[in-house]
Amino acid sequence: MKFSEKWLREWVNPALSANELSEQLSMAGLEVDGVEPVAGEFSGVLVGEVVECGQHPNADKLRVTKVNVGDGELRDIVCGAPNCRAGIKVAVAVVGAVLPGNFKIKKAKLRGEPSMGMLCSFSELGISDDHDGIIELPADAPVGTNIRDYLDLDDTSIEVDLTPNRADCLGIRGIAREVGVLNNLDVCEPVISPVAATIDDSITINLSAPEACPRYVGRVLRNVNVAAATPLWLSEKLRRCGIRSIDPIVDVTNFILLELGQPMHAFNLASIEGSVNVRMANKGEILTLLDETEAKLNDDTLVIADDNKALAMAGIFGGLHSGVNAETKDILLESAFFSRDAIMGRARQYGLHTDASHRYERGVDSQLQRNAMERATALILEICGGEAGPVVEACKEDKLPKQASVLLRRDRLARVLGITIDDAQVLEILERLGLNVVQTNEGWEAKAPSYRFDIAIEEDLIEEVARVYGYNNIPHVAPTAALSMLPSQEAVLPINTMKSLLLSRGYNEAITYSFVDPKIQNALFPDAKSMVLPHPISSDMSVMRVSLWPGLLGATAYNQKRQQGRVRLFETGLRFIPQQDTSNGVLQQQVIGGVVAGRRNEEHWDLGDNPVDFFDAKADVEALLALTGKTGEFSFVSAQHSALHPGMTAKILLNDEEVGYIGAIHPQFTKLLGVNGRVFVFELEVEAVIARKLPSAAPVSRFPSNRRDIAITVKDEVSVGNILSYIEEIGVNQLVGLNLFDVYKGKGIEPGYKSLALSLHLQDPEKTLEEAEIQQAVDTVVKGLESEFEAALRE
Repeated sequence: MKFSEKWLREWVNPALSANELSEQLSMAGLEVDGVEPVAGEFSGVLVGEVVECGQHPNADKLRVTKVNVGDGELRDIVCGAPNCRAGIKVAVAVVGAVLPGNFKIKKAKLRGEPSMGMLCSFSELGISDDHDGIIELPADAPVGTNIRDYLDLDDTSIEVDLTPNRADCLGIRGIAREVGVLNNLDVCEPVISPVAATIDDSITINLSAPEACPRYVGRVLRNVNVAAATPLWLSEKLRRCGIRSIDPIVDVTNFILLELGQPMHAFNLASIEGSVNVRMANKGEILTLLDETEAKLNDDTLVIADDNKALAMAGIFGGLHSGVNAETKDILLESAFFSRDAIMGRARQYGLHTDASHRYERGVDSQLQRNAMERATALILEICGGEAGPVVEACKEDKLPKQASVLLRRDRLARVLGITIDDAQVLEILERLGLNVVQTNEGWEAKAPSYRFDIAIEEDLIEEVARVYGYNNIPHVAPTAALSMLPSQEAVLPINTMKSLLLSRGYNEAITYSFVDPKIQNALFPDAKSMVLPHPISSDMSVMRVSLWPGLLGATAYNQKRQQGRVRLFETGLRFIPQQDTSNGVLQQQVIGGVVAGRRNEEHWDLGDNPVDFFDAKADVEALLALTGKTGEFSFVSAQHSALHPGMTAKILLNDEEVGYIGAIHPQFTKLLGVNGRVFVFELEVEAVIARKLPSAAPVSRFPSNRRDIAITVKDEVSVGNILSYIEEIGVNQLVGLNLFDVYKGKGIEPGYKSLALSLHLQDPEKTLEEAEIQQAVDTVVKGLESEFEAALRE
């Protein structure tokens, strides 16, 4: 919205400069984008009268004039403007004048003829871009008057960038109301008196779409002179608001648009056949617009029509055949209220955007139409003459917007703003805003005026009070808040800690769908029941997963097909196991799983190119289990699994309770899964492994430790893990360290047997162990192994 500062001050005149006024509007939520003078910097330009005008003897396109500027002397001035002629009033830059751009006027000779000044155009004075000729002033312009004073050019144009909810300020009337409220000043609105009808001519109006147009006001004006000149004051006000003068009828409707915020339109009465009907367009109906383009209308577009055809797109654009032209004598003035929903987005459908659609899309005062009609009628009759018929109004009161009634609570206002405003001041602010206010025990019950259709909820009133009170007047108080520690159990291992460990070991986190391919899942887990989705995304995502492996293996195949030779992926998520004894028929378990494939190390000149094996994956799982601090309670036991290789499968036990599996994918599934090489997977129940053992402080022994190495032979099928567990459990109190440092099979060892070399670290926290005590501990271990595993001590 662009407007003239002086026009605004005709309505309300605060004791503020243009910059102060702009700052006040911006702080009130009406952001000012720019403040510009309405004319360039110039001096020495006077109102003059062309007394004589003749052809230049030496140039076809120049004229020699004698101009009176009121000092009793006629000045010879050479002019090349096509509209220069005797008898007109013009703007004369006399010798010594300075025009915009520091252009100084001096005595000169043009093609041999003296020129003692310059006749100016609007563009040469920095007023507009009009290059059509010199300025033609009204016949009553006083000769010799400074043109800056005569045109009142000591003015600024202020452009406000309004938010969509403040359509009530898309007019001088609305801006003036805001300034009046902010400065506690009365607004001097022009008196709008009804124009008495002098003829009986009228037209019938039908509302066939009352939801879209609940009010339509029309008036017939006859014998108007469309060729009359628009008064200078009117064209100047339009220009300073960014609108070009066209003809007096259009200029008056644009003036009403800018002054009151009510769009209006004038129809050529001769083009209307029968009555006016406000209806929805027929699908495919053709309308030629004022810009001579054809619009193929949709059936959701509101039109103004007569008995036979569409005349205009309601609230958007007029039709060419019903528009006012130079031959028009009689017109129908329109002033209507169109619903926002009926106009919103319609202009964009046709690649249009007009001042009228801009306002109707955001909202127009539903009680403004008759006043706008009376104001426009008076101006047209004053400028163009003519006779006015009676005002005809069609209205569906029940379809008009209802004025909202909102309760503003005193405690809510204080809580949101952070300050307490005196009740009397709140009441004054609300009443100055035009609201009908009733004070209650809780606060204030306010009824919004018809032009404030953006007020609907309590927060709207709080915003109004805050901006009128002044955001700058609200003290800057830093918010305070009490911070409390989030509940956290140190004995519970955070899942993010487990993720971080795997990331540090070269894994990448994957996120896969919970829905998997039933063919793959049934192949890997033939004995597991699956939940079938009633409405799957696709046939290959139609069952809920019973393990993370199908998704991880699919991601592995995807990466391998894209030349990723080394894959390390992990995922945390739920698996869904049907169970009748649960409330919803499914057991949802959170698990963490991983997949390992390809080379053991990244490609490097100093590292080998060995593929991963079972023990690489096992080392990663052991690192996860070590986070619990209960390493000794976990064990890996050889097992069978439908998805895994029989010789490379282990189930993971926690105190003899199964908590997961690890192993190599069975080769028979390689083609089905699309993976290459040997792929190892693991999966752990999160709930079983997140309970960790908290460390406890213990004294460090001041006495030396002793190492003793033993070598035993056992059968090949004897598990080393079982041997180590047995040694830790047989009750050698001084044992603080146990390690397998060599496995040997070959010369000197019977077939079917293996040699294991173990180191025992012995230490007592209270004394230095003597040799007899050390030997006794070693003998206890050896005898236990002999009886439990049929082990023999190697010599």
